[in-house]
Amino acid sequence: MEVVLANRVKALTPSSTLAITAKAKELKEQGVDVIGLGAGEPDFNTPLHIIEAAYQSMTEGKTKYTPSAGLPLLKQAIIEKFKRDQELTYEPSEIIVGSGAKHVLYTLFQAILNEGDEVLIPTPYWVSYPEQVKLAGGAPVYIVGEESNEFKITAKQLQGALTDKTKAIIINSPSNPTGVLYTADELKEIGEVCLENDILIISDEIYEKLIYNNQKHVSIAQLSPELKEQTIVVNGVSKSHSMTGWRIGYAAGNAKIIKAMTNLASHSTSNPTTTAQYGAIAAYNGPQEPVEEMRLAFEKRLEVIYDHLVSIPGISCVKPQGAFYLFPNVKKAAELAGFDNVDDFATALLTEANVAVIPGSGFGAADNIRLSYATSLELLQEAVKRIREFIQAKAQVN
Repeated sequence: MEVVLANRVKALTPSSTLAITAKAKELKEQGVDVIGLGAGEPDFNTPLHIIEAAYQSMTEGKTKYTPSAGLPLLKQAIIEKFKRDQELTYEPSEIIVGSGAKHVLYTLFQAILNEGDEVLIPTPYWVSYPEQVKLAGGAPVYIVGEESNEFKITAKQLQGALTDKTKAIIINSPSNPTGVLYTADELKEIGEVCLENDILIISDEIYEKLIYNNQKHVSIAQLSPELKEQTIVVNGVSKSHSMTGWRIGYAAGNAKIIKAMTNLASHSTSNPTTTAQYGAIAAYNGPQEPVEEMRLAFEKRLEVIYDHLVSIPGISCVKPQGAFYLFPNVKKAAELAGFDNVDDFATALLTEANVAVIPGSGFGAADNIRLSYATSLELLQEAVKRIREFIQAKAQVN
């Protein structure tokens, strides 16, 4: 039988982050001493009180279906979290819980996009944004976040990218892959353009708890009632509470959009995993000290490893203010090492220096690589040492 795949999946670009992570794992299983800096997840275990709450829910028989949009108790915990952290007020009808923030975004695009609708995506971007837009029949339109402006776009750039097909813009702050953070003033200017042109704002705030150097996370939804009405906030417990495998994310916003997402979820996932939802309730209602302990550990790693990295000839890097990624420009370093492009440079780092990084081309920035510092300080220091020695050795040959 000839298998004919749907055009929508044939047009997809595979996730570069998952591909590199899989290759690094394969080499490790072969006994190669690979240091993996590709994965986008904390290297800490889920806090014990969350695990215990999930276990208790199972022993109490709470293992059945839940409402498609999530347990009422979890919705209430999310509502309280918004009040506590952003002074935002939502109703249960304005909240949907899904199987991870990634799937929540997927459901959102399916609910709001018609064929040809344009979604503005600042570059560098998280690899799944454009693919999910395309899967929903939309068209990704890229706005270049210049490295000279810390990879952030401006209101003027946004205004220049608008067409009569523009439906939404994605704002990811702190950003994956750059770790940069938009200020309240920057968000206000972008928000004014969106309000004037009736553009939906999708605010991906999954890294909001991982902020460094006394910086403050600001949600664009908290800047005015009008911006709150125009914004869908997407978040989850994956990064903040080291619960990546639990797959619990959520969206908050316009009740009509949330209802459409809920209807779609009822025919796809039925509901988020019940046990994981009880774990997420404990994550938000329980002690928050583990969140701060993890944040402090990431901040310490950043302060140490950043200086080591930018001391390597040919490497420059905008210092991140959040998340757990470095996104250095390595174009000159790659040229010193004799490579025509950064993709080949990154491949050689894995196969010859045994360091797994993600090429920036997958994020819309071909001169950069992404390094995750969600691993021990010792391994990070060894990885940077290997990168330095690899470039030096190659430069001498060339």
